[in-house]
Amino acid sequence: MDIRNVILATATAISGIPLTAHAVDGTTAYNFLNHTASSHIYGLGGVNVSLVDDDISTIDQNPALLGPEFDGQLAVNYMKYVGEANFAGARYGFGAGERSAWSVGMQYFGYGEMKGADISGNLTGTFSAKDMFLSVSYSHDITDRLRGGISLKGIYSAYDEYSAFALAADLGINYYDDERDMSLSLVAANLGGQVKRFNESYDRLPIDVRIGWSKMLADVPLRLSVTAWNLTKWHLPYYDSGDGSETSETKIKDSFASNLFRHLVFAVEYMPSDRFYIGLGYNYKTRTDMATYQRSFLSGFSIGAGINVKRFGIGVAMSQPHTGATTFMLNLTTRLFQF
Repeated sequence: MDIRNVILATATAISGIPLTAHAVDGTTAYNFLNHTASSHIYGLGGVNVSLVDDDISTIDQNPALLGPEFDGQLAVNYMKYVGEANFAGARYGFGAGERSAWSVGMQYFGYGEMKGADISGNLTGTFSAKDMFLSVSYSHDITDRLRGGISLKGIYSAYDEYSAFALAADLGINYYDDERDMSLSLVAANLGGQVKRFNESYDRLPIDVRIGWSKMLADVPLRLSVTAWNLTKWHLPYYDSGDGSETSETKIKDSFASNLFRHLVFAVEYMPSDRFYIGLGYNYKTRTDMATYQRSFLSGFSIGAGINVKRFGIGVAMSQPHTGATTFMLNLTTRLFQF
């Protein structure tokens, strides 16, 4: 079995992006690290490093969003993804005095059974594929408005008889002005590398730099967010196959405007109270990555909602990257010491 084809197939199953798109932007391994564990984040476009929320799941985007206010909070998540893929995980927070906090978490990514083939294309049966990581996070309030954080992750992957192990770290900082309800963040994500390889070739982690801004409007219950990601590289070209017909000519898109918007994720939330929200996100990169599929009108958009009821918080989100895939995510949060 050709392990390179296995890795590419698995990366495709994770992200929903065609193999040709991976060949263009150069990311082929460990892309599951970019997948959020928070339905709130997923409903806002899948990437948001500046969202200040009463949900410890959001700290997988930025460890600086962790704080003593999450002491005793437990969050679990589940996602029905493309095909037979199912994701799940949990996270728990510990306060450490008035200015610091810890968190431990794990995420599991299972992709069901896949067909195996040798280098000649002959089918060899089926195999399973999975990824998972364990993480430990720490944050500290530098000032009343400035907080820094770090997450360390041990990452294990197993595709058929092949396995690999990697270590990664996220470094984040967040500035939050509670008077104006404005948040600014900077994150360096997925810093690290493989400790044990699948075979002789080295697969790099999706190292990234991200900047985020979130702001609650003064006169209406709306919060706006803009997140810039993939800032380690400017050019993010993609294939556009036109209308998808046999006569359509596939072209590579690499204009200034295309590259700019493929780095940006936009989101808006309606928040009439601190117990309820409805959010809408738009990720142009997701939409353009689907250009080689029969994408739907909704491709690139995602929607989510959440409510706090007594001791529990419930969040849901969904999106449809292309006509053959509708994804659904569920989050539950609670504070154990309240029982």
